[in-house]
Amino acid sequence: MAHDEAHDEAQGGAQDGAVGFAGGGSGGHISPGIAIAQRLATRAPNMKSVFLCSTRAIDADMLRQAGAIAEPMPASPPSLKHALKFARNFFAAKRQATQVMRQRDIRHIVSLGGFVTAPVVVAARKLGIPITLLNLDATPGRANRFVQSRATHVLSAVAATGLARWNGIALGFPVRRCAIAPADAPSCRAKLGLEPARFTLLVTGASQGATTLNEFVPHFAARHKDLFLNWQIVHLTGGGESDAARMRGEYARLGVKALVIAFVHEMGVVWGAADLALTRAGANSVAEVEMNNVPAIFVPYPYHKDLHQKANAQPLVNAGAAAMALDKLDRDFNMQSIGIVLEKLMADGGARNAMHAALVAMPKIDAADSVAQLVLANLKPR
Repeated sequence: MAHDEAHDEAQGGAQDGAVGFAGGGSGGHISPGIAIAQRLATRAPNMKSVFLCSTRAIDADMLRQAGAIAEPMPASPPSLKHALKFARNFFAAKRQATQVMRQRDIRHIVSLGGFVTAPVVVAARKLGIPITLLNLDATPGRANRFVQSRATHVLSAVAATGLARWNGIALGFPVRRCAIAPADAPSCRAKLGLEPARFTLLVTGASQGATTLNEFVPHFAARHKDLFLNWQIVHLTGGGESDAARMRGEYARLGVKALVIAFVHEMGVVWGAADLALTRAGANSVAEVEMNNVPAIFVPYPYHKDLHQKANAQPLVNAGAAAMALDKLDRDFNMQSIGIVLEKLMADGGARNAMHAALVAMPKIDAADSVAQLVLANLKPR
């Protein structure tokens, strides 16, 4: 970098107090916050990071694994059916956030999106704490549209629509260090107990899993047993251990070598093992594909009417670095919509190599460090 990092770190080491991260409810909201907190810890060792998160188990699990401070907020998603509950929880979360920000000496809030962030931002504004909105999706959600007019700084990880105060520069997506491959593919496969020299397909629906992908892949494997003579699968099911156990049984009956896990914190070794990924197109998953140079078939979350996850993956598809297929919510139909693309890429090493080359050519930006620098330069004065 052009600036003097040693000088920056010396300045940062004198900082104290805390930076708050508002967001949660899914791994996609928590992961980028952890990435930024890791860079903050390097630049300002005395500055703590506090996550004002949801009460969902995924938040507690990921933050505990990262060794981060979690302060769960009693917020709930907006709902017309449960409007009274939403309002009650909103104001309860605002009160609790105010108390936490005072007690923890929080001097900046990074808003990551999701239903938790709105009451935290309202509380931060009242306390005069600077707020940085980091939009993580090409189509901003309701919370981010609410926060943008209240934020001191508006950033977006990706090209986005509907952010009037954003400067139009896509920052890149903050990626946790544990989501970056630690070694070459054979070493990562060996670490997972897989055959080091065998082609490996990664199937993941991100932190919450993907039921339709879980149903589709064994069905596809049963129809294309010949393809799996030289392939093995790492399948992250989401859900609980019972779901993973059921999937293990299905693959065993098919004679397909597969490692089936409900959830993995150290995603870097999993990405590092993969020759090809079949994955949802959340912004976090897209960023990890790009950072690890893994050829991928993106299957956008099908329950959004506008299929807005498509926009996250489209730049990689346009660059020839990935493919996209639509999830039609029907296993047999998906044999056409997803199966044809998967069959081609499993069989065609040249096509995978071309995707890999396109990914390698893409510039890799440490967006997490960029946000950390902005935050440290804009702390609430003592």
